[in-house]
Amino acid sequence: MTYHFGIDGYDFYPTWTFPFDLEKLDFDREQADLIMFSLGMAELVSYWKCCCSPLVEIRCGALSEQQKNWWKKLYFNGLGEFFYRNKIDADFDDFMTIEAPAPTSKKRFTPRLLGALVPVGGGKDSAVSLEILKQAGEDVTPFMINGRKAIYGCVEAAEIPLDKAVCFKRTIDKTLLELNKKGYLNGHTPFSAVVAFSTVLCGCFLGKRYAVLSNESSANETYVDGKNVNHQYSKSTEFERDFREYCSENFSECTEYFSLLRPLSEWQIAREFVKYPQYFPVFQSCNLGGKTDIWCCECAKCLYVYVLLAAFLNDETLVKIFGTDMLKKSELSEMLDGLMLDGEDKPFECVGTKSEVRLALSMALDRRKDNPPPLLKRFAERFPDYKPVDLKNFFDRDNFVPEKFLPYVRKTAL
Repeated sequence: MTYHFGIDGYDFYPTWTFPFDLEKLDFDREQADLIMFSLGMAELVSYWKCCCSPLVEIRCGALSEQQKNWWKKLYFNGLGEFFYRNKIDADFDDFMTIEAPAPTSKKRFTPRLLGALVPVGGGKDSAVSLEILKQAGEDVTPFMINGRKAIYGCVEAAEIPLDKAVCFKRTIDKTLLELNKKGYLNGHTPFSAVVAFSTVLCGCFLGKRYAVLSNESSANETYVDGKNVNHQYSKSTEFERDFREYCSENFSECTEYFSLLRPLSEWQIAREFVKYPQYFPVFQSCNLGGKTDIWCCECAKCLYVYVLLAAFLNDETLVKIFGTDMLKKSELSEMLDGLMLDGEDKPFECVGTKSEVRLALSMALDRRKDNPPPLLKRFAERFPDYKPVDLKNFFDRDNFVPEKFLPYVRKTAL
């Protein structure tokens, strides 16, 4: 599948490649076309942002006024970090106008849907989702985009045959990368929206009942003190609600998108994850080391995951996972401040809340109180009278988890 975007005389042709022959699958092509078009709208944001064109003209599909506003909201909020870092003072009403033909009446379908499609990124969260769904006896099909070693390793650790996993391959047009080098704008995009539409598209192809994401309650916290900037906007409850409504209003009874871990905090997910040591040698969620499947041990994501796991695991186990003791890296002190101190901007990574980080640091310090490393000493200095918050029974009721799975998620929360 190839999209065509154009701007300033430049043409872009990003592609998606599917691992099966669509001619041999039993799916509704009209429904798939609608989802493919929407996936293209989600892809477009990566190209639109290079110069923030005030006009977007759609020539290959139709959008109602309600749909236009939906996409504007996704772009505006999903690019909050991009606007902030590039010092762009964007206004929702004026930052972009979308022109597109009005849609005709839509046809309703009645697909036969069974089983769960689970996006796997190679980190701890999707591993926990796989284990919960296995406990629930659900038929699980792992889904991945541009699979890598850590992703395949997690599928194998979950004892799911690799030939059951589905991998979509996605390319970014190289012209965009060349323009970025020339000074065209670059920055963070709401990639999880791309994941959402591609997962529902795969669900359409394969007739899956559920698209099960692994986004947690902690993804709702903003990153910049005093501003509504959320690096994880497209992982937030607000986006999940909007996406479900978009699918309900514009598609048929399609694959149902929801996050299984939404009721939980990142701290609870980490506590559950350490029960499955088979993932320790294979999981990896460092963005900088993603291409080579290593933990770089220099970025905020590595530090955050290390701190979370340090609350539950000993130093020997952690060093086997990461290759070094990150709590000894005093050069990461300012990065730690951003993760734990109120009034400090959070690092722009997929990290949990500051209260969770402080709880994890407190627990990690208790485990190492006889000889605390530099970063735990820094925590103790900043919070000499710290009183741990109780997250043991936390359960965010603002979620869309189907009733059949709730008992298993509640069990994880306890």
